[in-house]
Amino acid sequence: MLFRQLFDQDSCTYTYLIADSKTKQAVLVDSVIEQVERDLNLINQLGLKLIYCLETHIHADHITGAGKIRELTGCQGILPENTHVSCADRFIKDGEVLEIGDVQIQAIATPGHTDSHMAYLINHTHLLTGDSLFFRGCGRTDFQGGNAGAMYDAITQRLFTLPDETLVYPAHDYKGHTVSTIGEEKQWNPRLTGKSREQFIELMNNLNLPNPKKIMEAVPANQRCGNI
Repeated sequence: MLFRQLFDQDSCTYTYLIADSKTKQAVLVDSVIEQVERDLNLINQLGLKLIYCLETHIHADHITGAGKIRELTGCQGILPENTHVSCADRFIKDGEVLEIGDVQIQAIATPGHTDSHMAYLINHTHLLTGDSLFFRGCGRTDFQGGNAGAMYDAITQRLFTLPDETLVYPAHDYKGHTVSTIGEEKQWNPRLTGKSREQFIELMNNLNLPNPKKIMEAVPANQRCGNI
C-alpha cells in the first residue's frame, strides 16, 4: 500500500493519498482546492490512476478540490450517506468497504462534528478520523448539526474499540503533529480521558470558539462539491 500525508498550511488540513501498489489505483481523501495542482502532480509522478475523491464530511474551513479534480481526472466523488448535497457521484454507508486492488477502506459513521461524518479505516491499520478525533483533542460540535453527545459516543464506542496500535490520522492539526495511535489518545487525550459523557458535553458546549474564517464561503461551496 502507498500512503501519503499532505498538508495545507493555510487551513491546517491534511489530505491523504492512498493507493494500491500493484494496480496503481488511488483514492484522495479531504482535498483542498488550492492544492489540486500539487496533488495531481504527485499522482502523475507516482504513476497512479485516481479512482475516487473521498470526503469525511462537508468542511467549513476550506473548499474541497474534489469537483475540480473530478473534472480533470474523471474520478468519482464520494461523500458520507445523508450528506445534504446533490453533486456527489455516490454516497458511502456506515460499514461499507471501498476496494482499490488489495487496499480496503472501511467507512465508520462518526457523527458529532457534523450530522453526517465518516472515519475511514484502511487495511485495519490506518484510521483517517476527519474532524472527529484529533491529536490530543477532537473536532468542535457547535455548528452544521454538530452534537457533543453523538461525538462522545462515536469516539468512545467505535474508534476507541479499535486495537490500540491503530494509527490515527486526522483531517487537521494545529501543533505540528503528524500521527498518533488509538492507545495514545485513549490515555492522553484531555478532551476525553477520564471524562464522563456529561462532562464531555459540558466541556464542548462551553468552548466559545470563533467561527472558521472561511465558513461563509466554504460550506455552500462544499455543498456543490467545491464549485464556487
